[in-house]
Amino acid sequence: MNILWGSMIIIGVIYSFFNGVPLTEAVISSGKDAVDMAITMLGIVPIWCGMLNIAEKAGITAGISKILDPAVGRLFPEIPKGHKSLEYISSNITANMLGLGWAATPSGVEAMKSLSELNGKSAEASASMRMFMVINMSSVQLITINIIAYRSNFSSDSPSEIILPGIAATVISTAVGIIAVKLCERRVKKCR
Repeated sequence: MNILWGSMIIIGVIYSFFNGVPLTEAVISSGKDAVDMAITMLGIVPIWCGMLNIAEKAGITAGISKILDPAVGRLFPEIPKGHKSLEYISSNITANMLGLGWAATPSGVEAMKSLSELNGKSAEASASMRMFMVINMSSVQLITINIIAYRSNFSSDSPSEIILPGIAATVISTAVGIIAVKLCERRVKKCR
């Protein structure tokens, strides 16, 4: 990873030298943008994490989990019905659907721990672990809060116009990911 980042920095310096880009000005400007973005996210993240906590305590996430149960059960047939990992998976999917990736992390970590226990703490990931990783990484997002915040921070005229393309892109990426995992699982079963 150090080689990758070091190479990118060196390429950037060389590019700026040959194209007349003032490097110091770009570094200072980027640093300012990073601080502005951090301050913006500092205001948004606690609000949405708090909203998610309220939703959990009010039973809203449990309700959404029940709605997701049939789909989650089909995607994770190895997991026994009523197992705690299904609740963690549903909570993670719910948070990701609301565009709260940072709030989805704790339930994602707990889901993986629970799936690892079901897998006998094997070094090889189970089918459920692989499926969860793909769904978590592609995550269908109905409301892309963080992208809207970024666009707003960078003075977009209409920061929320990303919602429909975001839904389309995440639905497609999640569907492709699920299909790929299912095809790979079939292939592995045939090979065994």
